[in-house]
Amino acid sequence: MKHLMAAALAVLPGWAMADPVPSDWTAVLDEARGQTVYWNAWGGSSTTNDFIAWVGRRVAEDHGVTLEHVKLSNTADAVARVLAEKQAGQDSGGAIDLIWINGPNFAAMKDAGLLFGPFAEQLPNWALVDVAGKPVQADFTVPTDGMESPWATAQVVFMYDTADMEPLADMDALLAWARANPGRFTYPQPPDFLGTTFLKQALYGVLDDPSVLLAPVDAADYDAVTAPLWAFLDALTPNLWRQGKAYPQTGPRQIQLLADDEVSLAISFSPGEASTAIANGQLPDTVRTFVPDGGTIGNASFVAIPYNASAKAGAMVVANFLMSAEAQARALDPAYLGYGTVLDVAALPGDQRALFDGIDLGVATLSPDDLGPALPEPHPSWMTRIEADWIDRYGVAD
Repeated sequence: MKHLMAAALAVLPGWAMADPVPSDWTAVLDEARGQTVYWNAWGGSSTTNDFIAWVGRRVAEDHGVTLEHVKLSNTADAVARVLAEKQAGQDSGGAIDLIWINGPNFAAMKDAGLLFGPFAEQLPNWALVDVAGKPVQADFTVPTDGMESPWATAQVVFMYDTADMEPLADMDALLAWARANPGRFTYPQPPDFLGTTFLKQALYGVLDDPSVLLAPVDAADYDAVTAPLWAFLDALTPNLWRQGKAYPQTGPRQIQLLADDEVSLAISFSPGEASTAIANGQLPDTVRTFVPDGGTIGNASFVAIPYNASAKAGAMVVANFLMSAEAQARALDPAYLGYGTVLDVAALPGDQRALFDGIDLGVATLSPDDLGPALPEPHPSWMTRIEADWIDRYGVAD
């Protein structure tokens, strides 16, 4: 009855609901019961969609929260929606309660004052998070300041068909292989996040000193820093699938090309994605993964709550559940998702640690030692300019 009365008062003129206090978790749970949380999240993967649906079932069972997955193709669309609401003076009752976000989109929302919080580090399950070993307090070099909550980690790997090729040591080796095997590699078309990720990984691979990428782009000589990237791409593009005159629009479309033997090599931001795809019959069991020498880009996926969300308490309940051992173990299992965990598994209580025991990471998943070091994401300002320049130089019509 209390939450129904509060909801009724919230819509009356002159009434304003106080934001829930993350540290008062009992009150948060009480307010969340009966709320519907509209989670705007990428909807381009059936396994991810299935995982989000499972999360919805669990928070409904345990907390009476209804979770609606609003499927996005571009997170920037959600950012634009919140910004439009703010410009229209809609400071409460917003259409979006939770966003799967990171990188430039988080930086843009934080800079524009579009986020609720800080909340993340006050959630009960934050105590389980591996703060020392995972990139959970900075997002593309931008401090999170508790304004977003982590739920998965990722690191670049390359999926390759062992029937066609061997692992490649670096970007020079990739270029040489592409020249010898024209048409057998491609990457999703930027600004798709996975295509942009390939550009970042390539940039790391061609720079003598990539530390310049950690500062804002205006602090560097952009033309000089990016010149090796454009030289590399000028040489690579004619040797891509369809001579670089077309690109897959998404990561799943790229996997389909690998499955159909149109390409032999593809990029992924999930070390377990190939194993999951093999287990689901989407890829042949000859596919494996490798990382080039020197490591690959790694980051965390986060959820954030808009400043004007209608169901802030419910959104925090979902964010907290995503950091639970139950959710993290399921996400790690390639039979379901194959995402990296944000938790310090070794430090978990025995019953929670047991959830991770026996998880088979899959035939194509590299061990943590083989995966190697995770390179930090460049400052978001770099990719804003690089994406625009890539589109001018190489972009093709949809």
